[in-house]
Amino acid sequence: MSTIYEAILEATRRGDSVALATIVKATGSTPREAGTKMLIYPDGSMVDTIGGGNLEANVIAEAQAALGEGKPRLVRYELQDSEAGDPGICGGEAEIFIDVINPHPTVLIVGAGHVGQSIAVLSSFLGFRTVVLDDRAEFANTERLPQADEIIVGDVVEEMTRFNINRQAHIVIVTRGHEYDRGALRQVVSSPAAYIGMIGSRRKVKMVFDALQKDGVTKEALAAVHAPIGLDIHAETPEEIALSIMAEIVMVRRGGQGGLMRLGGR
Repeated sequence: MSTIYEAILEATRRGDSVALATIVKATGSTPREAGTKMLIYPDGSMVDTIGGGNLEANVIAEAQAALGEGKPRLVRYELQDSEAGDPGICGGEAEIFIDVINPHPTVLIVGAGHVGQSIAVLSSFLGFRTVVLDDRAEFANTERLPQADEIIVGDVVEEMTRFNINRQAHIVIVTRGHEYDRGALRQVVSSPAAYIGMIGSRRKVKMVFDALQKDGVTKEALAAVHAPIGLDIHAETPEEIALSIMAEIVMVRRGGQGGLMRLGGR
């Protein structure tokens, strides 16, 4: 059992989602008793077993579907020779709870300038795992970014190819120039990230988008990018800009609309 929990811990450290299947009820002839657990990864691989055979294959398929939806589910199976194909199983029933275990939501800040620094403060304050990436060690360091859970120094595009981008990732592109923004966005625009935003004026955004379309990025993929980034609060200072960006991330994460509460908005 400890192996399963160790595997869960390792998966969350990597930023991976996994599903934990637990037999919560077993009557009659079943391969394993209530309380038996099995961990399932998105690719269908697993840790431990709930008995093998068609029952286990069905649970793996259900777990993959649950991971795809991001929602837990309770499934019930009647185990009979004609259905399960497992000798020795007849008349048994099993209820299995499949829980989806997601990693902690992450904000990846690409760019450690003044805006990136302010975003790191707010991101950490709001409870996100905060990662900052920059190619300049004089900007990306613990002295300037004490709130960051991880600081990555290196080529922006190259390092982003190594970063585990999943549906719990929120990517904020606030680099020091068009070239870096374009390279970073090109790397993540088709990723499963929950949020992708890029700083810049409408003119700059159009220039970057036009260049990416020439590189083969679709209009549909670019339409999902939050650019210009943030909510329109007429932000000017790095702190205000960071506030507008993190407010938009929270809005997207919680399914809000960004309207005024006094006007009935949520």
